[in-house]
Amino acid sequence: MTPYEVLISYYTLVRKDIVRIVRIWPQTLLPSMITSTLYFLIFGTVLGSRIGQFGDVDFIDFVVPGLIMLAVVTNSFSNVAFVVFSSKFFSRSIDEILVSPTPPWVIVAGYISGGIVRGTLVGFLVLAVSIPFAGFHVDNFLIVILFLLLTSAALSLGGLLNGIHAQSIDGINIIPTFVLTPLIYLGGVFYSIEILPEFWQPISLANPLFYIVDGFRYGMLGIVDTSLWTSLAVLGGLAAALAVWAWYEIRAGLRLKQ
Repeated sequence: MTPYEVLISYYTLVRKDIVRIVRIWPQTLLPSMITSTLYFLIFGTVLGSRIGQFGDVDFIDFVVPGLIMLAVVTNSFSNVAFVVFSSKFFSRSIDEILVSPTPPWVIVAGYISGGIVRGTLVGFLVLAVSIPFAGFHVDNFLIVILFLLLTSAALSLGGLLNGIHAQSIDGINIIPTFVLTPLIYLGGVFYSIEILPEFWQPISLANPLFYIVDGFRYGMLGIVDTSLWTSLAVLGGLAAALAVWAWYEIRAGLRLKQ
């Protein structure tokens, strides 16, 4: 394929998903805003007023980055998982894509770009919802954008793999419900690793989503439990490993060709 044809293929995949996201925004964007508003009401007006300061910041300020990442992780993952699954079993459009001369890396990039757009957009929407409760706090805007994009990309790649392997609609709901949500809640959304008993601290450090929350919190508040470079290395390594795995799966066509 010529570079222009590659660009057209990529644009077609991305445009189709973005149009879907915007068209059904009450399903793709609104739920995270409503859920986050409830969290902010609870932690801002009820628990936050009782707990007060958490370290050098208000408790509501401390939990905002984690709740934003919770929305980004779940939306990026579920978006791509559903799109791949539906193109496999419902529309059967994956067959046409696989038999076309589109390179596997373009297919991967096209699918995950929709997840990146949705994850990043939801992240900014939840941030906007948090402002009436916690105010606007961004210590390093570049770090915030970097973690939003890397997190959305990594979880979109995970959703792509989930969509490839899922054999039923339940298969794309198991990972977000029983794996991602517990991991991110246990990744320091509501607490600092420093307050954990010594036994649990190494266990928390083995959770890759801990580094996502911790690095993003540094970008917003300037506080961190581990090194920022460690968080970037873990997140970048996770994204790279998932990208190679997704490229191989698309190239092989396993579980995609019927």
